[in-house]
Amino acid sequence: MILPQEIRLIGQSVRSLQTMLRELSFVYDFLPRLTPDGVFGERTLEAVMLFQREFFPPVTGQVNQATWDAIAARYRQSLAGRPRSLRGYPGGLSIQPGQDSIHLYLVQSMFRTLAGLLEGIEAGPATGVNDAATQHNLRWLQALEGRPETGVLDQESWNTISRLYTLFVTYGQT
Repeated sequence: MILPQEIRLIGQSVRSLQTMLRELSFVYDFLPRLTPDGVFGERTLEAVMLFQREFFPPVTGQVNQATWDAIAARYRQSLAGRPRSLRGYPGGLSIQPGQDSIHLYLVQSMFRTLAGLLEGIEAGPATGVNDAATQHNLRWLQALEGRPETGVLDQESWNTISRLYTLFVTYGQT
């Protein structure tokens, strides 16, 4: 069982938790709109408790594996049901590490913007090549979703980055 005090020591896990709860706040008005900062503070505790009250009793404010899994499941459901604002990725295209593609310029530009907002993303150059920084960022996205960390840009990775871009840049810090 992870207590709020223990979570403070694990910044990226808290950021992931806050990112999931923030996404859910766009679906469920009763959840506060968190800014993922890696600190398990009062607003994060409130969001966890409200989530538990509505979906996963008892209300403890503690994030054990079962609570994490329940939040992650709701998060995945919310992503599946949310319309995507950026649909420009060609279906079936898969860009392997080291390959170049004109489609990478947009992806790399989105990563550069998100790097200032999300810890774990590198602000690499927009080269049009699936370079080391791009692969690192793709692996970070894939890990966030619990998918194999391949560093390959595919439709699922595109969907994730476009949702994060929409969530954190288009919606901003509102």
